Amino acid sequence: KVVADMLSVAGVDRIITMDLHADQIQGFFDIPVDHLYGANVLAKYVESLKLKDLIVASPDVGGTKRANAFCKKMHILTDKEVPMVICYKHRPDFNKVSEMRVLGDVKDKDVVIVDDMADTAGTLCKAAQVMKENGARSVRAVVAHGIMSGKACENIENSQLEELVFTNTIPFEGKKCSKVKVVSIAEPIAETILAIQEHRSISELNIH
Repeated sequence: KVVADMLSVAGVDRIITMDLHADQIQGFFDIPVDHLYGANVLAKYVESLKLKDLIVASPDVGGTKRANAFCKKMHILTDKEVPMVICYKHRPDFNKVSEMRVLGDVKDKDVVIVDDMADTAGTLCKAAQVMKENGARSVRAVVAHGIMSGKACENIENSQLEELVFTNTIPFEGKKCSKVKVVSIAEPIAETILAIQEHRSISELNIH
């Protein structure tokens, strides 16, 4: 809220954001906020792969809403129902280390794990391993923000992931990671700016 107020005092009269960590952050602003989602460009990339038996996965229970929304986007693009599975951490006993399990069938499926960000990518790599152990044909991950801190690149390279795809909201330069693909959000940002300048509806752009 303090940052939101500082921006307003500095003279900002409208904000365009992409994939806020929590939608409620929009409520901190007293000025219009246009919240875009990287899932739109990520879904188009996944659609271009023409995966045989696509299934969407959430790496944790908290991400089910995001994964479900991605399923709906893929349904629109492919005109096919896209199922969803969930990874969850199971704790056998109160003093035992939790283990990750899959809620749903991924055998012989092409799994796409959907998350909001990749920091050290530990959870994504563990989820990919569990998917493979449960018979998945291929596993890849798509996330909005590629933070890629610490040993993230090393973790991805040594993981069961076919690839990790994220947008260029955060610069990813000078880091060698053969499994990483970056997709541009220039088009949706440009379309939103143009729509604002021309006083057109942004929701009609289908980029929210």
